[in-house]
Amino acid sequence: MLAEQLLELAARSGAEAAEVFQSRSLSRPVYFEANRLKQLESADSEGTALRLWKNGCPGLAVAYGPVEAQALVDRALALSQLNEPEEIELAPASRLIYPNMGAAVSVETLVEWGRQAIELVRDQYPEVLCAGGWECESETTRLITSNGLDCGYTDTTLSGYLEVEWIRGDDFLNVSDGQTLRDRLDPALVAQLIMQRLEWAKENVGAPIGRVPILFTSKAADMLWGTVQSALNGKQVIEGASPWSDRLDQAVISEAITISQKPEAGPFSCPFDDEGTPTRPITFIDKGVLQLFYADRTTGKLLGSGTTGNGFRPGLGSYPNPGLFNLLIEPGVKLFPELISTMEDGLVLDQMLGGGAGISGEFSVNIDLGYRVQKGQIVGRVKDTMIAGSVYTALKNLVELGGDGDWNGSCHTPSLIVEGLSVTGRSDC
Repeated sequence: MLAEQLLELAARSGAEAAEVFQSRSLSRPVYFEANRLKQLESADSEGTALRLWKNGCPGLAVAYGPVEAQALVDRALALSQLNEPEEIELAPASRLIYPNMGAAVSVETLVEWGRQAIELVRDQYPEVLCAGGWECESETTRLITSNGLDCGYTDTTLSGYLEVEWIRGDDFLNVSDGQTLRDRLDPALVAQLIMQRLEWAKENVGAPIGRVPILFTSKAADMLWGTVQSALNGKQVIEGASPWSDRLDQAVISEAITISQKPEAGPFSCPFDDEGTPTRPITFIDKGVLQLFYADRTTGKLLGSGTTGNGFRPGLGSYPNPGLFNLLIEPGVKLFPELISTMEDGLVLDQMLGGGAGISGEFSVNIDLGYRVQKGQIVGRVKDTMIAGSVYTALKNLVELGGDGDWNGSCHTPSLIVEGLSVTGRSDC
């Protein structure tokens, strides 16, 4: 086996320790454009990363596809000569090979799901143009080290999205939504979500100006949690960049919010991190109170907390860094229509233009798709409108969490209403 051969060659070359990280991805996406099937693809990629330490100095070399073992070891050794010595951080010896999570589906099934979703939308809105992608992806990971660790798993996930363009004279509307699940996708539900947004957007209306309640859909709420993830990063704490660095055991956001990590929840699984540490359920914020920062081995040692099993590689050619997996925000009770009914005058934010807030929490984004709420009813779509403020302020001024949690990547979030943000734009339509 290649991994064992690399470890043996590294040891013969004088390395005190070594690890081999192998990743293989097999995906079969199907794409639709202008209401028709555009193309079928099959992508199979495989990569191997060798990290070794000689005289305490680390060297990391990566190869994709077929690997010439000795050449990869030689590259890693050459790179180690350019680095300073460091403490070797490897997980304890164990052997754990986990069963495949999820089930693959055929390309024919993916095509049928895509066609079904498009047909359902165009039955009600024949003038729109639909595009989208439906995919079955399997990822296999193996990590083996010179001190006796050998672990691996395969994860299979289904995903699909539908994007609709609606041109009405000078008015251009783009609506998108999708699903990420384990064993089966529901194209009828995706189509229903799209059609509900098209119905809400039939009329253009003026936006409320000033500080008004804003309802983030689960899709839009991902921006808020991106800032929270940065603030919980142990590396940001060590660097003094996190505003929560000295706030352990203190309230940092609304007491209605509990945030945890659950490695086996939903459409993704991750039994161990990229350093071979078993992942585990963790509550980072409990009813608004900060409990723990997430860390890899090196960061955890500096923090004094130890690793939380959150050492992940941004890419094969990168060293492990603190990262989150399957972050869950505990939902509330009310469904989305019930949240809308509680708003006297406000906005629903569904799609935005521009990036996230980053760790500072400050943001100013243009609304790509949003709706005006008056007296508990959506009355139309707002245009030429911006929202600005602080993520931290918004999460302290939480009005209510929805009971409609959904996955955005590996973050599961409900919709939520917040206050404390400013709306600027046109007050007439």
